[in-house]
Amino acid sequence: MKILAEQIARLKFDAHGLIPAVVQDVKSGAVLMVAYMNREALEKTLEEGRTWFYSRSRQRLWAKGETSGHVQKVEGVYYDCDADALLVQVRQTGAACHEGTFSCFTNGLQENGKPLPPSWAALSWLEDVVKDRKEKMPANAYTTYLFSKGIDKILKKVGEESTEVVIAAKGGITEEIVYETADLFYHVLVLLRECGIDLTSIWAELEKRHQSK
Repeated sequence: MKILAEQIARLKFDAHGLIPAVVQDVKSGAVLMVAYMNREALEKTLEEGRTWFYSRSRQRLWAKGETSGHVQKVEGVYYDCDADALLVQVRQTGAACHEGTFSCFTNGLQENGKPLPPSWAALSWLEDVVKDRKEKMPANAYTTYLFSKGIDKILKKVGEESTEVVIAAKGGITEEIVYETADLFYHVLVLLRECGIDLTSIWAELEKRHQSK
């Protein structure tokens, strides 16, 4: 705790005792919101593993999701080179914005290129669902059925779905290729979970290959 206190002491809170916190979805990289923390909010965030902020309008602390249930589980907290701003990486439950959108940043002033939507991280989110099914094994869930049947059944399904992708590609119908590829991705995620392998290991291997070229 001494090391943590020393790090907090390095931060530069403003004249009102506040520091801006940029909240980022750890899966997609999307910026979800910007809010302010005072020292107490930061300490509670670090201690509880969920985001706490200080409301300048209400003059009090508030926990993200305290009324909506859209809690932010903290994965990492970083400060910038000037020590006057925070980056908080979270796993977002539901919508981050009070208007019901995943991110508060949905209104464009200028768009010189097509922005990358958070949906690219759907594979990682799906991995979380598969992990949850593996842990809880809910009745009547297809994923539960696959895990209960074991590795041979899962391998058979991966093989079948791979064949379906080949057939769809041969037919040349885009919608069918997309549909069958999504099925294959799902079953590969089940296979990886059965083998105890996280997607991060796959990302690391791909990154290593990219860097070697």
